[in-house]
Amino acid sequence: MGQKHLVLLTCFWVLSCALLLHASSDGLLRIDLNKKRLNKNAWTAAKVARQESHLRRFVGSQQSLGASSDDIVPLDNYLDTMYFGEIGIGTPAQNFSVIFDTGSSNLWVPSSKCYFSIACYLHHRYKSAKSRTYKKNGETCTITYGSGQIAGFFSEDNVLVGDLVVKNQKFIETTRETSPTFIIGKFDGILGLGYPEISVGGAPPIWQSMKEQKLIAKDVFSFWLNRDPDASAGGELVFGGVDPKHYKGSHTYVPVTRKGYWQFDMGDLLIGGHSTGYCAGGCAAIVDSGTSLLAGPTTIVAQVNHAIGAEGIISSECKEVVREYGEMIIQLLIAETSPQKVCTQIGLCVFDGTHSVSNPIESVVEKQKRGSDLFCTACEMAVVWIQNQLRENKTKELILNYANQLCERLPSPNGESTVDCNQISKMPNLAFTIANKTFTLTPEQYIVKLEQAGQTICISGFMAFDIPPPRGPLWILGDVFMGAYHTVFDFGENRIGFAKSA
Repeated sequence: MGQKHLVLLTCFWVLSCALLLHASSDGLLRIDLNKKRLNKNAWTAAKVARQESHLRRFVGSQQSLGASSDDIVPLDNYLDTMYFGEIGIGTPAQNFSVIFDTGSSNLWVPSSKCYFSIACYLHHRYKSAKSRTYKKNGETCTITYGSGQIAGFFSEDNVLVGDLVVKNQKFIETTRETSPTFIIGKFDGILGLGYPEISVGGAPPIWQSMKEQKLIAKDVFSFWLNRDPDASAGGELVFGGVDPKHYKGSHTYVPVTRKGYWQFDMGDLLIGGHSTGYCAGGCAAIVDSGTSLLAGPTTIVAQVNHAIGAEGIISSECKEVVREYGEMIIQLLIAETSPQKVCTQIGLCVFDGTHSVSNPIESVVEKQKRGSDLFCTACEMAVVWIQNQLRENKTKELILNYANQLCERLPSPNGESTVDCNQISKMPNLAFTIANKTFTLTPEQYIVKLEQAGQTICISGFMAFDIPPPRGPLWILGDVFMGAYHTVFDFGENRIGFAKSA
């Protein structure tokens, strides 16, 4: 990085330490943070980084200082798509910028022994020889991502988080980072805040170490993400408590239903107060500070896109299903055929006793298999849409027209859809049902604005991401949701709390 950069980094560290010496009257430590404005190119880079390094895990996973009242970690807001802050590792502390990620559980940073990865040379690297509290571990590990891997070995050292020193924390020194994600990323590493059940190598997450070393008074940490594009503060992460200035009213708590990620049971998604049907009987959800947008079943996202006028690709398979089988679907639903078996009776799917799968007879050739999968998926979505319209006593013509329109609103392959910025004020409110309460998102909250050549581009905060059973269907509530709702992660009671952000 060069001596000049290291000198500047040292100055920043000294300044940070000086600021941390002064606590406010309520015992909370506050540091002002800078935010960066959005632009299209940076959004694309950030989107690639987030999708590859975070969303992939839901498919491939199943892989003494005295007590402090609370501890605040300042967060930078990178393009409203990733929030990161500074930590220190070693004695004296070596600074690293990390994403605080509730969707993973390991802490990793580049190693000085990383010689053959460009990403390592573009970021700060941990030098064990310069730390007098370093302890050798040496156990090797690999974490697989969407388009590459990180590999390295475990070490132990003191980790400075805010003004708390977590002793002998087990973390990963990466020696290989093969994904372009880590080259373009504005962060050095990741600090996972998930449960130990998904930690590679059995390394305890940082909050578990804080608890065991009695560094915090309460077994919680909380996020406040500032979504105001004109504000300098990016947000705060508070260990050991909550800052009452960052939320309104009281928190609504839901129990964690599956340890690993912060997973809980969620109800329906409402568009303008109306059910979208697919999760009417309940869906699983995960709160993930490492995911930028709201990711959910394509069936629902298509309905959202239709309601807000988002433009995606036209799915010929979907429109063909509606055209050829729409009336038959209506008749079967009116005859009270189980919705899960409708596509089986039509012949587009095979029902395996729990859910529909593509017809294996049409899957002998790989190309045919891909087509069969698409028709099965399109049929299942059409059943949900048509069933919703039947509940509202719509005519056959209106129902088929509505389903055909939804086909046109299916998200593009990379998951995102654009909207007309001038129509935001006319868009409906959207609401998640959690613990029998509705958590509303206004259009201003679920639309992300980008700047490109002086022009504003608006992106829907909803992206399609289908998790197959039995793990799914699943919602991933990322930064768009956490920006609207202050979130408490209570690992003492294994519960999650939501309150309106202030």
